[in-house]
Amino acid sequence: MAETILVAGTASHVGKSTVAAGLCRLLADRGVSVAPFKAQNMSNNARATPGGEIGVSQYVQARAARVSPSTDHNPVLLKPRGDGESQLVVDGEAVGNYAAGSYYEEHWADALGAAEAAHGRLAADHDVVVAEGAGSIAEINLHHRDLANVETARFADADVLLVADIERGGVFASLVGTIELVPEDVRERIVGVVITKFRGDESLLAPGLEAFEERTGVPVLGVLPYDDPGLPEEDSVALPPVGQRAVRGDDDGVSDEHSVTVAVPRLPRISNFTDLQPLAAEPGVRVAYVPLSASLAGADAVVLPGSKNTVDDLLALREAGFDDRLRAFDGPVVGLCGGYQMLGEEITNASLEGTGTAARVDGVGLLPVRTRFSAAKTVEHVERHVDGVGPLSGASGTVSGYEIHMGESEPTGDVARPFDGAGAATEDAFGTYLHDLFNNRTVVDAFVKNIFEAVGVERLLTDEGERDDPYDRAGTLVGDHVDPGPMPVDW
Repeated sequence: MAETILVAGTASHVGKSTVAAGLCRLLADRGVSVAPFKAQNMSNNARATPGGEIGVSQYVQARAARVSPSTDHNPVLLKPRGDGESQLVVDGEAVGNYAAGSYYEEHWADALGAAEAAHGRLAADHDVVVAEGAGSIAEINLHHRDLANVETARFADADVLLVADIERGGVFASLVGTIELVPEDVRERIVGVVITKFRGDESLLAPGLEAFEERTGVPVLGVLPYDDPGLPEEDSVALPPVGQRAVRGDDDGVSDEHSVTVAVPRLPRISNFTDLQPLAAEPGVRVAYVPLSASLAGADAVVLPGSKNTVDDLLALREAGFDDRLRAFDGPVVGLCGGYQMLGEEITNASLEGTGTAARVDGVGLLPVRTRFSAAKTVEHVERHVDGVGPLSGASGTVSGYEIHMGESEPTGDVARPFDGAGAATEDAFGTYLHDLFNNRTVVDAFVKNIFEAVGVERLLTDEGERDDPYDRAGTLVGDHVDPGPMPVDW
């Protein structure tokens, strides 16, 4: 059976996913058979595997480990829908929508069984399992049902690597408090600590590290400098809160006069926003997440992202008047998955989305398509030929990505079908169910080129050469700054 390392955290967004991915790539490159694992994930950023959908971080970590992503890597996925309710996905398949109390009372035992079985299969097939915890391992109100942290540590007989970030201050208090509050049997499993997101002179941190080790007896195995390898974000903690504006990609060194802005409405139930990360990584492209009440003045293009509840987010757009501003917008508009559905003329059978108010909802009306919802859910990886039209004019060749959606969209009139008969496009608008669209070079090049040309801004093309692999960057980050110490593997 494999050794298991549980990468647990003092809080959300402390760098667990990056450390886990780095460990996976580092061990794989050392010839170790390694697999990622997260017993229970809560995220609306999912990916399709042959067996169903899993959280984006485990998909990424599987690629870092050089293994095919599998539902065993994330057997339980909770996808928040709003109002305290989440869609429960077990072994890749959607089970239903449940409030937290109902999940814990009626389904948690089954989820635990699925997680134990999945880990058992991975442990039988690999030398090391790198498990990722969720949020904080010290949530004392949840210890009796903490599947991703406490239960994983126990059923996997795991060594625990505790991760804390120093960016917001209080790192030693977070670490000491976390170690104090975890159950005693789990505390005994903590083999070391990694501090992330450090800026400055590490020698100034040394007295604190020594005092921490003396107080707790837990060694600090590494301090990671502030660095973003470029891995996809797991959850909306990385986004601005609803009602606030934030810009991504404005740190690329390109001046404002040589830049364009892609506005993205900050939907209350936004999902798969990692679709926008490749755009923000393009030199001269600013991705601005904007409140639904915001003006589109200053925007050069708009992308409507995915949504975990398309109808409720469409109604939120309408209530804020964003649909009127979108119809008046003079520039390219792209809708991805739920955003594609919103751009159509209508959505029927909408009560299945949980609004309980109507069976038909008017769309924004920028695309002549109609979407009808049903209980069936599409989850698949796809490859299609793109015939670039509208905002993607100039794109051609084979593109790949994945689809995760409920409902099907059909044209109501003449419309271009750019993906082997799928999707819809007019001169100024484009919609598709294909996630990871902008990870395809031909698509992102065409879209960005068209935006620059449409607004008459000179694009400063740079000879960047081949971009660094984010998995290699994560592996190097961990390998260069973490001492394996008492962990069961050595690099």
